Amino acid sequence: MKTLYFDCFAGASGNMILGGLAALGIDREELADRLKALPLADFSVEFNIVDRSGISATHVEVTTPYEKKHRHLHQIEEIIDAADLTDGVKERSKAIFRRLAEAEAEVHGVDIQKVHFHEVGAIDAIVDVVGACIGFEMLGVERFVCSNIHVGSGFVAMAHGKYPVPPPAVANLLEGVPAYSTEISGELITPTGAAIITTLCSEYGPIPEMVIERSGYGAGTREYDGFPNVLRMMVGDSKLKQLAANVGSEGLITEKLVLLETNIDDMPGQAIGFVSERALSLGALDSWVTPIQMKKSRPGMLISVLCTEDVRPAIAGLLFTETTTLGVRSTVIERNSLPREVQSVETKYGSIDVKTAMYNGAIVNIMPEYEQVKSAALQHSVPFRQVHAEAIAAFKGISRSVGT
Repeated sequence: MKTLYFDCFAGASGNMILGGLAALGIDREELADRLKALPLADFSVEFNIVDRSGISATHVEVTTPYEKKHRHLHQIEEIIDAADLTDGVKERSKAIFRRLAEAEAEVHGVDIQKVHFHEVGAIDAIVDVVGACIGFEMLGVERFVCSNIHVGSGFVAMAHGKYPVPPPAVANLLEGVPAYSTEISGELITPTGAAIITTLCSEYGPIPEMVIERSGYGAGTREYDGFPNVLRMMVGDSKLKQLAANVGSEGLITEKLVLLETNIDDMPGQAIGFVSERALSLGALDSWVTPIQMKKSRPGMLISVLCTEDVRPAIAGLLFTETTTLGVRSTVIERNSLPREVQSVETKYGSIDVKTAMYNGAIVNIMPEYEQVKSAALQHSVPFRQVHAEAIAAFKGISRSVGT
């Protein structure tokens, strides 16, 4: 499982996350080209290697024309929806801005759609969020983990005045997240950085068990004497931990999982769809909705979410805050699954990750990663099945060459 770890010893911001992704090796030109799909006034993205207290890091600067207007959530969502981006990037970006809007709405005591985005509604913030989501997709990240977050100290000037660090909206975003402050003065974790991390991460703490493939540093704009203002990001494969879990004689993995369910009969379909997508972004293994008939013959929907024990509190909280339910059923279940491995193959449409499933030591299923196949098909204007078949053929060619 491709895992991304945010090491926030100096906090995080949107451009630090973009810089970290660039340092991890994503194609910078491809990222910049894909960002051009946003229907925004002319902007440019510049990557520079800088020194932060002896650490070489990538600093990202988004240059935009001056603008006075403040945007509402629906306007930002319309900008994202109008862009020629993958559905995964769009939904993840909108989820991040919705979380930002929820935090701001709580601070100001207004409806979520009446929130005026000031700094975080500007072009550079939209580019930071959408660019980060594009980068996560380019890396094929499936799991997001974060360290305890250093927030900084002192006060920060914002559109509404001068506020203590962390400012109110950031404090709301960090509820339930381990954070700390030191003598380092300034706002280390920005609203954009906090929204990206807390929307995607369901695990916080030390570096998780994984095979680290690469680490990189995204630079903050401010420079401190003797303190590296950088975000360290590590990407790796945590499949070894997964495969170590109770493997039976037939090579099956036996896991204890949690199934959370609730019945709903008084919510619009769009809201239920949002809940299902949000559950996956919080780390759920699967989420689905089933039509049911409830008491008094009312039609309803059964929302089911499959997750691990460590994610259960976040998923339960999601169901209580984003649905009209008054109760959530929880069942511990046992799942037998096939061991999986991921291998990148080169095709004429670009690099595609191929996941294989094993049974009794033999490959029984070959699955090119959906989002990458979809992205390549759209980019090259060819049928999805054509890219899919090309990826499988490339994998089989490699397998034959090594005698498997």
